[in-house]
Amino acid sequence: MPLDPALADRIAASVAHGFAEQVAHTQALVRFGSTRGAEHAIQDFVLGAFRARGYATERFAIDAAAIVGHPGGARVADGHSEAPIVAGLHRPRGVGGRSLILQAHVDVVPPGPLDLWTHPPFDPVIDGDWLYGRGAADMKAGHAANLFALDALRRIGLQPAAAVTILSVVEEESTGNGALAAHLHGYRADAVLIPEPMDEALVRANTGVLWFTVEVRGRPVHVRAMGAGANAIDATYRVIGALRDLEGRWNADRAGRPHFSDVAHPINLNVGRIEGGDWNSSVPAWCRVGCRIALYPGTRAADAAAEVEAAVAAFARADPFLADAPPRVTFDGFFAEGYVLEPGSEAEGVLAAAHRRATGAELTGIMAPCYLDTRVHALYEQVPALCYGPASENIHGFDERVSLRSVQRITTAMALFVAEWCGTERLEAGG
Repeated sequence: MPLDPALADRIAASVAHGFAEQVAHTQALVRFGSTRGAEHAIQDFVLGAFRARGYATERFAIDAAAIVGHPGGARVADGHSEAPIVAGLHRPRGVGGRSLILQAHVDVVPPGPLDLWTHPPFDPVIDGDWLYGRGAADMKAGHAANLFALDALRRIGLQPAAAVTILSVVEEESTGNGALAAHLHGYRADAVLIPEPMDEALVRANTGVLWFTVEVRGRPVHVRAMGAGANAIDATYRVIGALRDLEGRWNADRAGRPHFSDVAHPINLNVGRIEGGDWNSSVPAWCRVGCRIALYPGTRAADAAAEVEAAVAAFARADPFLADAPPRVTFDGFFAEGYVLEPGSEAEGVLAAAHRRATGAELTGIMAPCYLDTRVHALYEQVPALCYGPASENIHGFDERVSLRSVQRITTAMALFVAEWCGTERLEAGG
């Protein structure tokens, strides 16, 4: 049944009362430079925050063998994070309500050249409504909101009447293996909410993502005899052109696809890294490019990967140099399929009502042409997987920032959602 209006008002007031503490907690998270492989310290901090609230906790390593054996798992290669997954576990006194997973990731992308930031990237400066910092939006504000939505209930003497698990994962920005590891470890619930920065909208559809590296070998000579050699960097540019052609074909195939047909360019190929050569006056013998490309929901990652390999191989056969030295393609990160959130689930209805009460607006749906951990729960658990979070700017860019007013609205909506979805009971004595 719908949440009692008087209780909803108390919950909203409780979120507001604790919001200064929530902002301070978010700032504390941002101060950790938790780039890939450097998340151990922040996960220790998160574990302490869970324990301080009396939650049962678990910390466990990603099971590489289990990941590799799963069709949604990415390769566990050099550079893969060894930081643990952390879980905070609330268990009610009785059996009632519907269970929930609240999930967030602590890993962030590298900040890039520091001189291009207005403030140091791991110095969480507040300027007006904006909280700046790498990860402030993606997604440490959401990470804190998971915890403080539950705190809002505790502050008024209530707790969820169903099991709630708060998951803090890694590898969201590179493989998705952290969320998959939690799934394979056995965490399940009747619904999942992940507060990624989605401008107060609900993700209705989401692309899958592949990461891959193309390596080209050349024939080195001194530049005075350049015509006798084969420039691996120049050849790599030609391969990138072939990949752009593949990107174009996939985008042309959007017609008739719900959530994608009206989007001009839903499939994005990004050449994210390039390195090659050994000496300015030598024709380069090698070049590697790291790429990312999206794929439509319903397309198997393995099938998309085969298309990428085939496109590179077909181009190489027609290239005078590459025909004798075909490039090598390896898949070394995301190997993830997309999903569609079908409308009509009870969980979505509860969230829509909570959003309406918290913001005064109707909940809208969007297509997100990027990777999201909700794919694990949508595809492999087939439960309502709700990705919904605050307004932000410049995620993955310079001066990343999140709107604090939006964070408060979202936290209010989340607390209302938890109260209605899970039900409430009086806080345990001493809890």
